[in-house]
Amino acid sequence: MSEVDLNSDLGESFGPYKMGDDEAMLGLITSANVACGFHGGDPVVMHRTAARALEGSIDLGAHPGFNDLWGFGRRKIAGDSAADIEKMLIYQIAALQGMARAVGHRVTHVKLHGALATLAFDDRDLSEALVRAMLALDRDLILVSTPHNETERAARRGDIRVACEVFADRLYGDNGLTLPRSEPGAVIHDPAEAAAQALRMVDEQAIRTVGGRKVDMPVHTICVHGDNPHGVVIAAAVRAALEGAGIRVRPISELDI
Repeated sequence: MSEVDLNSDLGESFGPYKMGDDEAMLGLITSANVACGFHGGDPVVMHRTAARALEGSIDLGAHPGFNDLWGFGRRKIAGDSAADIEKMLIYQIAALQGMARAVGHRVTHVKLHGALATLAFDDRDLSEALVRAMLALDRDLILVSTPHNETERAARRGDIRVACEVFADRLYGDNGLTLPRSEPGAVIHDPAEAAAQALRMVDEQAIRTVGGRKVDMPVHTICVHGDNPHGVVIAAAVRAALEGAGIRVRPISELDI
């Protein structure tokens, strides 16, 4: 039987500001990537999300990004050296590890957020900084990442396991990365379309780009974005489609990676 993880980026609310419907999403996914206070999230939200993930036997991952609440971590911030970003990553991952420990859970994986992830894909030094941060905290942490880039290569060199990620609710450009959100149609809002794309990616072990290119990759985990207004409905459709096709949905830490 084929198997795959279903993940979502959660815990991005902070103070009085609410982002997405985490409670509903946590009833559908098998792994949660939790904001660590820089692009979103706060201590209360992190603690609550970690506790809820434990209750649902959901894997807990750190989702660090640039210190950019105003831009939700989607703006490239120039000037920070790779060494400084390494320390920012350690700070964020360790914060979630502390919250996880407080509720009796543990952090199993790391997934970069937004502009930081996009920059790291093409930046060897930045990707190496991520690897050093992960190794400094827990050598068993799994990296969740789009493959075929500097981030994956750095992880392989560091002997870090990589869970190759695809997106049910995003279209891909011919460079193998998701289309910028500013481009029309880049974000999929139709649950049926997202579910069909997810099934195709698992079946083909590949993504299809808007130009018709097929990019082969192992598909370990499928993301549905928690900040997508239709995210919960999309996640429900994706999970139903996967299970209806006989594909087992399991947390990242239980997959053979």
